[in-house]
Amino acid sequence: MKYRKAKITDVESIHALITYYADRGVMLARPRAMLYESLREFTIAEDQGRVVGAGSLNIIWEDLAEIRALAVAPKYAGQGIGRCLVNMFINEARDLAIPQLFALTYQQEFFEKCGFAIVEKESLPQKVWKECVNCPKFPNCEEIAMTIVI
Repeated sequence: MKYRKAKITDVESIHALITYYADRGVMLARPRAMLYESLREFTIAEDQGRVVGAGSLNIIWEDLAEIRALAVAPKYAGQGIGRCLVNMFINEARDLAIPQLFALTYQQEFFEKCGFAIVEKESLPQKVWKECVNCPKFPNCEEIAMTIVI
């Protein structure tokens, strides 16, 4: 398994991976435009030249960043790829001196295993919600807010 920063040529594979889970209601969809605009935030897992996992670290403010769009191909689920990506984002945040990460997720158990804890969504700063107003599920968000202090 190879982990690396995403390239333009990875966008369609990342989009397909996210769309697979979004179509099943376990992840929010991401438009291609968002992927292109935030491509430099993405890290991917690659197996024999194929994108099998992806996620991004989005800096929100001086003391907070978000793990977003984390997905692993179904065939590769349960092999530690998601956890490896999360650990890479934790280390990246640590290198950037960002003391706290959060995720808005439907995958509570996974993030708990990675050391995250549930918090009230309202405890997160308003900057977190900048994209929420464009979400089809707003204002009835079912995602769970989870944080980790690093």
